[in-house]
Amino acid sequence: MDFGLVLQTDPPASGVVELMKRAEGQGFTYGWTFDSAVLWQEPFVIYSQILANTERLIVGPMVTNPGTRTWEVTASTFATLNDMYGNRTVCGIGRGDSAMRVAGRRPNTLARIDEAMHVIRELAEGREADLGGTTIRIPWIKDGKLPVWMAAYGPRALAMTGEKADGFILQLADPYLTEVMVKAVKDAAVAAGRNPDDVRICVAAPAYVTEDDSPESLAHAREQCRWFGGMVGNHVADLVSKYGEHSAAVPEELTDYIKAREGYDYSHHGRTGNPDTAFVPDEIVDRFCLIGPAGAHIEKLKALRGLGVDQFALYNMQDAKESTIDTYGTTVIPAVNA
Repeated sequence: MDFGLVLQTDPPASGVVELMKRAEGQGFTYGWTFDSAVLWQEPFVIYSQILANTERLIVGPMVTNPGTRTWEVTASTFATLNDMYGNRTVCGIGRGDSAMRVAGRRPNTLARIDEAMHVIRELAEGREADLGGTTIRIPWIKDGKLPVWMAAYGPRALAMTGEKADGFILQLADPYLTEVMVKAVKDAAVAAGRNPDDVRICVAAPAYVTEDDSPESLAHAREQCRWFGGMVGNHVADLVSKYGEHSAAVPEELTDYIKAREGYDYSHHGRTGNPDTAFVPDEIVDRFCLIGPAGAHIEKLKALRGLGVDQFALYNMQDAKESTIDTYGTTVIPAVNA
């Protein structure tokens, strides 16, 4: 199993770079960041420094979207980084929940994501693509390689991921929902005539390692990770709005918990102590995240790997960033990959 580190690009950028260097030294192979230009610093500028200060780490956004950047600029940016540092980027893409809404726009449609994935990949790998009626090619790209991974929850998005994407990003670590959604992606890949093993599976969620499983330790860990249920809840609310509260299209194990959700202020997005996530119950934190002693993390990660997960990407927005990276490097990763 690969391991990735997910960070927000909060200033100073040097802190982001240092955490990514630390992660590579501890056995992580991917470095991901949020991409929301109003809320955080510009990630692609920081990717250049991460790549310059690491040797093997593959970097990319979790996730970018087709609405805040023109597609040829996105493709050229990835290709430039790849040309400088040797094809060490990955393009995670989604609807643009925070990036679009903070700018007063609606998240992108699946049709737009579908078209953007194709155009960005084609251009970034040096091939021609139709850009709104004009066929273009970036002439200086010779040996570009850009995997495009799609973030998804709903049935149509899961199907499109299996049909078109190089990888699937699932932002929660609940084993039951992972099994259901990975199956949907793999089945769609088979129906499209693809080898389902060609679609890489990445589960992304917060992880907080405690010294013991005492009620006090677990309570603190939950408070450090509760923000995640609120972030996922934004996507779930969109699904409920589209499919209804009780629909065979979306598992109620995903939708039930947002009944008490009242609103969301993106100024607290992805941060501990987010006041808009009080509605998230402990059960959801435990299901969606990895908390507890290192042994509990190892057990859950092995279960996820058994469900076909190729990578665990660790959201590291909490009060123990360095120690979490180090414990994963010294204890969790070696045990999972023994």
